[in-house]
Amino acid sequence: MTDILALIYPWTKAFHIISVISWMAALFYLPRLMVHHTEKVTLSGETHDLFAMMEFKLSNVIMRPAMHATWVFGLCLVFTPGIVDWSMIWPWTKGVSVIAMTAFHTWLVIRVKGFGRGENTLTGRQYRMMNEVPTVLMIIIVFSVVLKF
Repeated sequence: MTDILALIYPWTKAFHIISVISWMAALFYLPRLMVHHTEKVTLSGETHDLFAMMEFKLSNVIMRPAMHATWVFGLCLVFTPGIVDWSMIWPWTKGVSVIAMTAFHTWLVIRVKGFGRGENTLTGRQYRMMNEVPTVLMIIIVFSVVLKF
């Protein structure tokens, strides 16, 4: 199995990068939709239904498959011989950050379901602040992988 992973390494890496870009785009955009949904729309009516549909589709059609692909291709990279040196700190900081990113993803999905039911307890400002979470995690991940500290 590891011979196959080594053979397809460039393809795996390329698909991992594509998946990460797609996942990150959704993680950046969904909280922004929620800011506008919170500040400009009531929790019922035609515009609410439109926002709830956009949030649902972004979450389920783009964000979830991109996260799954990121994890699958990322784990393939982890198991490719010679790619990860577990005696270094960087794979651990990246791993913890990816798990935190997945937790943030899950939190967003819960928020999407709440909006779909016409429920929301957060302010636009709180969604703006939460929008910084994937940025911080992305910085940690990129520095971990590129600088290998």
